[in-house]
Amino acid sequence: MSLDPKQDPERRSGATETNRSHRRRHGIGFWVVATAFFVTLAFSAVPTPLYVLYQARDHFSSAMLTVVYGIYAAGVIGTLFLAGHVSDWLGRKRILIPALLVDVAAAAIFLIAPSLPGLLVARVISGIAVGLATATATAYLTELHACYKPGVSGRHAQLVATVANLGGIGFGPLAAGLLAQYAPAPLQLSYLVFAAALIALSLLVYAVPETAPRWNSAPGWRPQRIVVPRHARGRFFAATTAGFTSFAVFGIFTSLAPSFLVGIMHEQSHALAGAVAFITFASAVTAQIAANRLHHRKTLKLSVPILVTGLILFAAAMWLPNLPLFVIAGSVTGAGAGLVFRGALANAGETAPAESRAEVLAAFFLGAYVGLSVPVIGVGIATNYLPAREAMLGFVVVAAMSVTGAVRLTLRAR
Repeated sequence: MSLDPKQDPERRSGATETNRSHRRRHGIGFWVVATAFFVTLAFSAVPTPLYVLYQARDHFSSAMLTVVYGIYAAGVIGTLFLAGHVSDWLGRKRILIPALLVDVAAAAIFLIAPSLPGLLVARVISGIAVGLATATATAYLTELHACYKPGVSGRHAQLVATVANLGGIGFGPLAAGLLAQYAPAPLQLSYLVFAAALIALSLLVYAVPETAPRWNSAPGWRPQRIVVPRHARGRFFAATTAGFTSFAVFGIFTSLAPSFLVGIMHEQSHALAGAVAFITFASAVTAQIAANRLHHRKTLKLSVPILVTGLILFAAAMWLPNLPLFVIAGSVTGAGAGLVFRGALANAGETAPAESRAEVLAAFFLGAYVGLSVPVIGVGIATNYLPAREAMLGFVVVAAMSVTGAVRLTLRAR
């Protein structure tokens, strides 16, 4: 006589232990992937406090600096369009691990080709890595959290994904600025440190459980497309526009803010340049954590007055000029932009069918990274014809109007 396994205490205990072990692996994997995502984004922002050194060494203008920055964003955008969604078919690890190793290749080029062409190539490759990792890691975190804590809201996974994204972009300039200011080889050491971390993380990600469903035969490759249900497209496009605006604000602080510190406020410290970028993104992360229990609609309503206030302070700090006010403006602006980004990402994510999660997120980040590049390039070109203060005043006015309209449309959408 055989017992029903459901009635057999020993078998039931073994099954429970297996399930607990399975969930534990996914829980550990969640933090491994979050760390890998954090370091990938941190590496993408390592050059922020080093741009003034590159400018002094290679004698290129602020307009060329925006080209260097913009070509990185072009790498992100092109990769999101061509490959940001393929982890839905091939699996999360098969995309995330190569993304980490592509960043290692970018670090090698920074080291062995110390020239403007080398800088441009390395930035493109770094953008490719971010394009591969962004939607993949965000979707991976959502799925690992669902396996680790089934039935629990995915809000925690969304928070960790946005903290890893923005926190990484803030940490990279801080680490690079401190190393450049107080350690030898300012244009080499940061890349060596991050390359070692990326290699180690690629090995750890290899041990993380796969979460994407297995396809018996993967569909033929096609470029990125929007697969949001028709009834939710208005909400998705409004949220993506809000993400565009928030990243445009972040782009200013990761590209032009260090040169503004040198040119307008005559501050030469690399550590200070990195710290300003860090404060901006740290404020974004802090605001997101503080608002974690708020519904994303309330988060978006709260974000607009904070961001507009920060932009006004930013313009005032440049016109005075005043360094403490500049730092305060970065903090307030970062908090507002972080809340806009979190609310927009949550809205866009809720429109995604489960089987196409990475594809929808890739489309959202595609719009966001256009915001990270196009407005910055526009401001950089404008500084060739206008004083930097006037160019930034124009940016502040346009950004304030854009975020107000985009958030209003997102809140109205159903």
